[in-house]
Formats: sequence, C-alpha cells, structure tokens
Amino acid sequence: MTMLDDRTTAAPWPTAYPQGYAVVDVETTGLARDDRIVSAAVYRLDAQGNVEDHWYTLVNPERDPGPVWIHGLTSDLLAGAPLFPEVAEEFSTRLDGRVLVAHNAMFDWQMIAREYARAERTAPVRQRLCTIALSKELSLPLPNHKLESLAAHFGVVQQRAHNALDDARVLAEAFRPSLHAAAERNVRLPLLECRPLTEWASAPAQPRIGYQASYRGNSWRPSRKRPACPHPNPGRYESDKPLKQGMRVAFSGDTSIDRELLEDRTVEAGLHVATSVSRVTSLLVTNDPDSATSKTVKAKAFGTPVVDEAAYTQLLRDVTPADE
Repeated sequence: MTMLDDRTTAAPWPTAYPQGYAVVDVETTGLARDDRIVSAAVYRLDAQGNVEDHWYTLVNPERDPGPVWIHGLTSDLLAGAPLFPEVAEEFSTRLDGRVLVAHNAMFDWQMIAREYARAERTAPVRQRLCTIALSKELSLPLPNHKLESLAAHFGVVQQRAHNALDDARVLAEAFRPSLHAAAERNVRLPLLECRPLTEWASAPAQPRIGYQASYRGNSWRPSRKRPACPHPNPGRYESDKPLKQGMRVAFSGDTSIDRELLEDRTVEAGLHVATSVSRVTSLLVTNDPDSATSKTVKAKAFGTPVVDEAAYTQLLRDVTPADE
C-alpha cells in the first residue's frame, strides 16, 4: 500500500484550484438512458478537501429497483422514499457552485442531469472531476480503476460497497490526499464541462426479460442503430494530438462506464462508433490491451493506436472539428 501525505502544508494553497467540491455517488436501477436514481449521497468539501458536511437520501424510482443484489434497495424500502423532484432542491443546495467529483463522473453526471431534466429543472453544476482521470494524472500505481483499489491505495476502509453514502465517504477520503498530491506537484486537475440537459422526452421503461445492462460481463444487449457519421474519416489517431471528428473508434472489453454511455458521448462528439477493427479504424479503446480478443489482435496486426478508457474520456473533451 502506498500513501501520500495529505496534511496541509504551510505553503499557500494554489489559487488555481476551484473553491469547493461536491463528492457524489448515486445508485441506480441500471446503467441505460432510461434508468433512474434510487439513492444519492453528497459530501461537501472545502477547497483543500476537508469535509464540511454530508447528505444522503433514498429516491423512489417509480419502477423496478433493478439490481437489488448490488445496491440492496428493494421495492419495499423505496416505496415510501421521496420522488426525485421532492429532493431536487436539497440536492441543488449541495451541488451549487461546486465541482462535482465522482468515480466515473460522466456516468454519475449523466444520471443526475437526466433526473433534473425529467423534473424540468437544471442541476447547478458547471464542472466535474473524475477521480479515475485524476489517478491517471497522478500516475497512481493502481491495479485497476475500481473504487476499492483507489481506497486501498490511500488506506481508506470501505464498509458497504455500493451504498451511496459509504461510497461517497470513501471517495471523499481518497480525494483529499489526491488533491493535495496534485497541488504539491502542480498537476492540472482534469476538469470537464457539464452540459445540462434542457429537455426530456418521457418514455415507458422497456421490459428487461433476459437483460441487465452491463452488470454481468456476458450480458446480452440489444443492438442500437445509429445515424451515419456525417464527417469523413481523417485517419488514425496520433499520440499527443486531439481526436478529430469523423475518426472511427472501436471499443473492446469491460469498461467502468456503461458502454452505451461511452458510445453516446462518442457520437455526440462527431466520431464514428466502429463495431469491429479494420485497417481504417482510427483508435481502439480498451482497458486490457494484452487480452486476446479479436479486436485487440487485429489492432496489433494493423498497428491501430490503442488507449485506455480514462485516457479516452479525456480525449473526448477536446475533439477538433472536421475539415470542411
């Protein structure tokens, strides 16, 4: 186990860092676009990562609670819980003016943004910070990108995995030494812009017979027909250069963020989601480049560039426009 000294130093705290954070964890009925939040927790931290207070609530999803074997929240437990619109005001108070911090922050943010949109409100969040991306910036020697690995690295004891309040506590305790390490090394915080949804088209939940999105490695997933990418393929991704609209991106293996969310973000950025690897594939995204999947084998044979999920989510921040 490696630990970083998280004590406040005598030197002035860097003014470049945001003035306050909201460490968030949400548990949900699933990982798809129409899934709902069943519990949420927020730890408010000051600019130096010290805990100010915390808040937790159950949320009635108005539907089946999904993977009870993961989050432990049954229909009976959630029946008397408030609806999201009833907790939105308090949630906003906890988020207002702060950087949203989460493990797999894109997922948490999108689930939160969709709940606010359904409630015809807007979450008061302008920036988010993913602790996976921060651990990459700090080059932490983690065996994988799981929260339990980040917690173990900093000696934080996890008591109830997949309980929103305990997960948020664990993340807050691990974030503080990460923040101090970044300040001491003058590491740029990997902040991303949050773009709130402004509308939501309600649709009934689809039946899930034989389907639970991404909770099991071999889970079945219905195919999704996507519109054709409007931009021509500019070629392969080059290291240390930004992605360019029209590039063909393939994914292989398990991802921390739900695959559909990654693919949605890819399409929204003007990139093409490739279902296989060929000579014209611009980039392969995988957390296990040494695996013997058909995509990784072809990528090696074709010399296709490969990056991991955390690096890819950072690249998605600065996709350059296609050549017109």
